[in-house]
Amino acid sequence: MSKTLTQHSDIREWTEARAGLPVIIETPNGAGDFHRVLQLSFGQDLLNADQNEGPDRPGGAELVSWDEWLGALDDLQLALKVSDDPSGGREAEYEIVER
Repeated sequence: MSKTLTQHSDIREWTEARAGLPVIIETPNGAGDFHRVLQLSFGQDLLNADQNEGPDRPGGAELVSWDEWLGALDDLQLALKVSDDPSGGREAEYEIVER
């Protein structure tokens, strides 16, 4: 079973319960512009261990604020589809889908 989350508070609560953070990746679209891809990053604290000041992720990925990520989610008319695990599991599997 799965459920689709559209409310900002529900999306943020689900993600933070799994130690996730919002990420936007900008990829070239071939016309000199960039296409924004929304993702969630889990285990980011491990990448930033030892006060690592380097880039968050290679390839144009950037940790962003919740306001920026959720605003982009709304602008693109997307939602977060997650498992509706009745056992209260903390799996971090998700899919970003059209509303």
